[in-house]
Amino acid sequence: MKKVAQSESSKSPLYWQSTGQGQDLVLLHGWGMNGAVWQQTVDALSQDFRVHVVDLPGFGHSHHSHFESIEHMAELVLDHAPQNAIWLGWSLGGLLATHIALHHPERVEKLITVASSPKFAAERPWRGIQPNVLSAFTEQLVEDFQRTIEQFMALQAMGSPSARQDVKSLKKAVLSRPTPNPKSLLAGLQLLADIDYRDTLSALTLPTLRLYGRLDGLVPAKVATDVDQLMPDSQSYVFSASSHAPFMTEFEEFCQQITRFMKISS
Repeated sequence: MKKVAQSESSKSPLYWQSTGQGQDLVLLHGWGMNGAVWQQTVDALSQDFRVHVVDLPGFGHSHHSHFESIEHMAELVLDHAPQNAIWLGWSLGGLLATHIALHHPERVEKLITVASSPKFAAERPWRGIQPNVLSAFTEQLVEDFQRTIEQFMALQAMGSPSARQDVKSLKKAVLSRPTPNPKSLLAGLQLLADIDYRDTLSALTLPTLRLYGRLDGLVPAKVATDVDQLMPDSQSYVFSASSHAPFMTEFEEFCQQITRFMKISS
């Protein structure tokens, strides 16, 4: 077995963990979560790659930090990220990874998005999260953000045959680190409600892999075929038994898809 080296960054305003040796791979978590959701993925992929996991500003061990916009969040993350890496983002993290690929292409070798969308909010005929659902989460956050996050976790797993276990795993990861900063939670919801990168995707010329869950209620599988039209040179794959967290529901297949893509044309 390859020796796995691990380090933690104490110089960055954000919490980073780096594990393994080889090609640099950055993992970005989703809204309300933290880097602990990637632990199983890190254990597997760090056998072949140098895996970097960050708690995004306002989340997990970076709860003391905050971001005002996606540009600000990207700036904070890039400050201590590898100079050039493969970027993998889940959900809101996928939106951030896409933003970095669009605006800082010199920092991104390849792009992987997981259960993500260039536009999360539904707007006919575009599929996505209904605006009233996002508004309800925003209102609930002010009253009881702990309960709101738990409801969001349940929503992410809904439909998956392993929904109960997926929620349990997500909850365990989230609770293993400090609770999120409410300001960042609200700012993150605003990004999900407002951002629309559909018209800019054609500018991405780097190798891109997009992963989806067939049972996902937040980023419907139909989005995969819609984005195929916007990014005809990208690759897409839909996990048959997954909802919004395929890296938990179909873990082995997930790692196989990532490893295959990372080794192609390397």
